[in-house]
Amino acid sequence: MKKKQETMKKHLFKTRLLSFASLCGIALTFASCANEDVAQNTTGSESDNDKNLTTFVAGDEAKTRTSLDYNSSDFYWEAGDYIYVKDDNGVLQKSTNAPKSKVASFKYMVPGKFTISSSYKVYYLGKNSNGNSVTISTNQSQTAPDNTVHFGTAGDYGTAKATGTLGGKSFSFQLEHQAAYLVFLPYTSNTILHNCYLTKIEVSSDNDIAGTYTVNPTTGALDASAVTGGDKIVLATRGSSSNPNGFPLTNNTASIATNGAYMVIKPGAHTLKVRYWLKDVVTNVEGTITKTYPSSLYTSNTYYDMKISLDVKDYSGYGYYLWDARENYWSGHEWDRADPWQPVLNNQRSNNYAKDYTDPRYFNKLFPGYRISNPATHSCASLPNVNEMTWYAAAGDPRWDGDELWTTMGHLYKGGMWFKKKANISGYNPNTAVDGSDWRTTGKSQKWFVSQTPPSAADKGNYFYLPAFGWYSAGMLHLVGTHGCYWSSSASPWYNYLAFGLCFSNDYVYVTDDGRGNGYRVGTFE
Repeated sequence: MKKKQETMKKHLFKTRLLSFASLCGIALTFASCANEDVAQNTTGSESDNDKNLTTFVAGDEAKTRTSLDYNSSDFYWEAGDYIYVKDDNGVLQKSTNAPKSKVASFKYMVPGKFTISSSYKVYYLGKNSNGNSVTISTNQSQTAPDNTVHFGTAGDYGTAKATGTLGGKSFSFQLEHQAAYLVFLPYTSNTILHNCYLTKIEVSSDNDIAGTYTVNPTTGALDASAVTGGDKIVLATRGSSSNPNGFPLTNNTASIATNGAYMVIKPGAHTLKVRYWLKDVVTNVEGTITKTYPSSLYTSNTYYDMKISLDVKDYSGYGYYLWDARENYWSGHEWDRADPWQPVLNNQRSNNYAKDYTDPRYFNKLFPGYRISNPATHSCASLPNVNEMTWYAAAGDPRWDGDELWTTMGHLYKGGMWFKKKANISGYNPNTAVDGSDWRTTGKSQKWFVSQTPPSAADKGNYFYLPAFGWYSAGMLHLVGTHGCYWSSSASPWYNYLAFGLCFSNDYVYVTDDGRGNGYRVGTFE
């Protein structure tokens, strides 16, 4: 049985988390408009005259068919949807038939004895069930937008109480789904992203959102057990013949028909981190846009609409400076000015960079003497000093993120480092480096290796992100997307042409002195 939705009617959370129904849940019910509306197209064998078969009707023939008022969408049974019913002997019996196509109601034929009760427990265990259990999968796949055919293989499951006459041969039931469902509705007004495709959606949690449910033979309850990697589910949206690149992102507003994607998850209280994977098929850049949701209750038999604008963060190209220069590297001729000098792609070069002290873009040449602290007084004055940089590098748990997308100077990039905010770094001290000495006067340098795992959903608020902006050297732009270099407020205590900075790549971060004539970023550290 499937459920299709197109637009949200009710906002439940300020974080754009919406529900297809009230949090208390709704029963997904089926009924037929007339007797002839109960579908009889089947797979498997069927014989209405076989005394060993009992009829279980999905939908009450005496009532009008029930549907959720969501742009007039109905609920359906899909081809190959079998049911299981516990008989008089406690045996879980599988129906001998199933629909051949999508139908709103269906008459199931079930073997076994059903004579001693007027009600029986019905189970829908999806398409990949072994007959007594169902698994919400960590890998789900959707072939087309606004399509829920994959629910049966993704781990959709449900239960019902079938009722009839004691000793009768016909029972009716209305299935209530037991999973929770996320419906993703991404859109963007960013014209760069209009050329991209949604290739997959990755949802991770602070606890399991996938799992296996086994029918308890004594109680009839569905007992849950863990699965490997159950705290993350990946929904693939590319690879089908109709959508080989994924779902398009050409919509400026939410559109279920353009790229609506559905995921089955385990009910419960979860803190979710959703990573939308986007790919530019022209440049072959593929990365993620991340949305984190606070802990919320995801109720069974309920749909949650994850409506989001995928507008990646755009960073200014004006943030490159020679150390403590009074103006930025390309001041007055930045990339978006009428007369631009600034290169915007790796290995592009312009000769119009500052070459002497009379240019306000030139670095601060002040040098008070050996082993004397030399703090910045212009563009780098408010930056962390070199001691603070060592705390970020050594104790800030740096974590490389090679997938988070961002833009600068009109182009799409990815790659950057997460660092703990200084409030979350134990022992943080601007007056001494992490080794206990004062690098402002001793002039040391060191390198540290980094984690390859971005912060978890629950931890992300303790970190801040620095993009890998690369740097300029003699007018050439280097390694945007793979390296980041950020000035400190401290000049070298040894040479009048060196100053300290923090640099990183995907496997290390280091704090060292480098030429003041390099065009590093003047960044914000938290």
